[in-house]
Amino acid sequence: MSEQTQEIAVVDNTAEERFEARTPEGEVAGFAAYVRQPGQVVFTHTEVDDAFAGHGIGSTLARGALDQVRASGQKVVPLCPFIRAFVQLHEEYQDLVAR
Repeated sequence: MSEQTQEIAVVDNTAEERFEARTPEGEVAGFAAYVRQPGQVVFTHTEVDDAFAGHGIGSTLARGALDQVRASGQKVVPLCPFIRAFVQLHEEYQDLVAR
């Protein structure tokens, strides 16, 4: 993990319906948009700003968002290709997927 990704905070911006990866200065480096439904979070789109691409921000964002969903006791519907691929590559998140 790079120093840059260690400093990234993943925040649930409920007003915008997205998890955001924020720098220490508060700049949004990327986001994972979602729609909340009863008992689940449907991830629809993930995007990392070009200025932060290639530094692991997407993975940090996905991990932080999924950890927060787990803590809330909800399930995940990974419609977003990035979140879907992340879950498939990381067994520890596969139990979060709504069946």
